[in-house]
Amino acid sequence: MPLTMPGIFAGGAIVFIWSFTELGVPLVFDYSRVAPVQIYDGLKDLESNPFPYALVAVMLIISSAVFLLSKTLLGRSKLGTAPRPKGRQSEKRLQGWKGWGLTAVFLGVFLLASLPHMGVILLSVATDWYGTILPEQFTGAHYDEALGHPLVVPSIQNSLLYASGAMLVDLVLGLAIAWVIVRSTIRGRALLDALVMLPLAVPGLVLAFGYLALSQEGRAFSFLVGANGNPALLLVMAYAVRRLPYVVRAAVAGLQQSNVTLEEAALSLGASPLRMMRRIALPLLSANLLAGGILAFAFAMLEVSDSLILAQQAEHFPITKAIYALLNTLGNGYELASALGVWAMVFLGISIVGAVSLAGKRGGLFRM
Repeated sequence: MPLTMPGIFAGGAIVFIWSFTELGVPLVFDYSRVAPVQIYDGLKDLESNPFPYALVAVMLIISSAVFLLSKTLLGRSKLGTAPRPKGRQSEKRLQGWKGWGLTAVFLGVFLLASLPHMGVILLSVATDWYGTILPEQFTGAHYDEALGHPLVVPSIQNSLLYASGAMLVDLVLGLAIAWVIVRSTIRGRALLDALVMLPLAVPGLVLAFGYLALSQEGRAFSFLVGANGNPALLLVMAYAVRRLPYVVRAAVAGLQQSNVTLEEAALSLGASPLRMMRRIALPLLSANLLAGGILAFAFAMLEVSDSLILAQQAEHFPITKAIYALLNTLGNGYELASALGVWAMVFLGISIVGAVSLAGKRGGLFRM
């Protein structure tokens, strides 16, 4: 247990920060007595109301304090960096009631975690569901109607545009940053590595509100808002910053496993750095970069906080904002939103499986 405490504490800190700043769940349940929803509701009169700014500052201070506390406590402990003991390792199969008991615990946790997904799937195929455990009638019409809704198709096109732009930015920046971290001898590489990982600790709600505040007319990022309030460049930048750690970690893992002597040999034989990168480094890193790019693209497609806050007009809505808008539609809005949510879950599941199969095992994609 002492050896696992650094990881448990770090994971608990991340869970606390993300739960503390979660915006989508309380909005769906129409529960406004939490800070994220108060900030979201305050966007309507942002220029004259200082309350959202104060709430964002409080959330940032609390989240930073939790993050710094975890770094301080974990930094003092050497348990997390202790080497693994050498020796033969073998699996021990539990027999009898111990095996069945452990299986029951895991199944219980799995079913509890799967309840929201099962609820969304059942709601997406339900025609009449009130006062019963399962829907009384089933239909697949909601899926066709959801994809044919006038709000959905443009939102899919917008999300593809925003996520593709963010993925390209992340691939270029991620490769450059990973190269500096692994291959260079520049001072401050560790600081750069830590700064790149900050978007995982800083709440997305705080980042999105910061972008929105700085993109108001006459402020620093106002040029990122196009004609008619088009936030495309702003969303691309927000998505790219949020998902940059995925690409950096994938590229760092690939560079650590690739043989640096191949690059040195190419340079010593007269190849230019650009030719060496194109003929040696990039082919060796292709699987890692592709996996990191898939994750960055998939999670950017389904980003919640940035989408809800930065996209204000229907013609600029990404998928997640369209799902929230469908929830507020009279009639079968919940069913249509659930159907679109199922499509999103399938897309995200395929993306994660593809990324793991490409670089998860061989490239250490999720190694921090």
